Amino acid sequence: MTTYRVKDVALINQDTLTESTNPEFRFRYIDISAVNGIGSIAVPAEDVTFAAAPSRARRLAPHGAVVVSTVRTYLRAIASVPDSSDPLVFSTGFAILEAKGCIDSRFLAYYCRSQQFVDEIVARSAGVSYPAINPSEIAAIPVSLPALDEQRRIADFLDTETARIDSLVSVQQRLLDRLAERRVAGVTAMVSGHTHSSRRSSSLAWLQSVPESWQEVRLGLLARMGSGHTPSRSRPEWWMDCTIPWITTGEVKQVRDDRVEVISDTREMISELGLANSSAEIHPAGTVVLCRTASAGYSAVMGRDMATSQDFVTWNCGPKLDSFYLLWCLRAMRPDLLGRLAMGSTHKTIYVPDLQMLRIPVPPIEEQRQIVEQIREQNNRIDRLVDAITRKLDLISERRQALITAAVNGQFDVSSASGRGVEE
Repeated sequence: MTTYRVKDVALINQDTLTESTNPEFRFRYIDISAVNGIGSIAVPAEDVTFAAAPSRARRLAPHGAVVVSTVRTYLRAIASVPDSSDPLVFSTGFAILEAKGCIDSRFLAYYCRSQQFVDEIVARSAGVSYPAINPSEIAAIPVSLPALDEQRRIADFLDTETARIDSLVSVQQRLLDRLAERRVAGVTAMVSGHTHSSRRSSSLAWLQSVPESWQEVRLGLLARMGSGHTPSRSRPEWWMDCTIPWITTGEVKQVRDDRVEVISDTREMISELGLANSSAEIHPAGTVVLCRTASAGYSAVMGRDMATSQDFVTWNCGPKLDSFYLLWCLRAMRPDLLGRLAMGSTHKTIYVPDLQMLRIPVPPIEEQRQIVEQIREQNNRIDRLVDAITRKLDLISERRQALITAAVNGQFDVSSASGRGVEE
């Protein structure tokens, strides 16, 4: 093998959109979040004009070029640019590498995803919370190349074997999707009294056939619903000497995977003065909260006394309504809440009057508690399966990375080797 530097074998950031670009020039814009850690790029379905695109949309990349993330480098956002009928423009958070004649473009892509290259990128990055690397640093990274024919053989081998691995990953991902559907269908069936049905019905159509012993009650009548207004941040004295826990939508969003029912820890605090000068209110432990703006539709039960803002609707449940039963009703309704009630294109909002008119089935309190326990048992079973599949996916990803690294480093003869062992 012969050792070069990246700049010896690839052109870097050759085609960049300037401020003089035609404002009507249309393209598909790809940012860091669209490139995953195994080299896949999610090309958006819609194009944008240069005038409407973010200011960081500048890097034009041709088919076969390699994009290497220069920010948050620990995410390993490195990929080969797919073929596209529309121009693809990447964020300035990428370095675009175009192979020269001495290197096969596919081999370059695999080499850039090998462990030693990723380690070099991370080691040369500066910053702790937001590590980044300058393209000139990438240009100086050493690259060891075999002959061009051998590069192509290695790329052919890795194309075949990584496709086999990715097919296995797709199967596991479909299993995760099915488990997510089963979770929602199971919760919906139990809180609607259809425990023997696995069909996922619209949550707003529950009341077509609820058990006779159950009631049909509007959410606005179940318990007192509140939505206090946020105290002004322009009054700094209201936010000094803060001692009262203040729940945020971001914290509720963190429990959106349905594994967590209760939220007790909060990073935010408000002062007595701030609380007194707004319509925000302190609610007791056991209150059910629903995000109606940011993270609209997501819900949790408060595990301690906390204050809420106008971003929430709250239910202080009485002796005839179990907080956790209501929580699971709201979570089962979440697709419809977002699809039918949430208004706005960019920032979704659920309006309180619309929410108050929705009805849910309410069984006797003891039956509510039994349903909650059944839901927990179901979710625990699904969680164990999800954890097992996730561990398997992590192992597959590690072996995929090891196969790429070994192949580009010439650690085995690809003409007589097979990567099928990574599936075992």
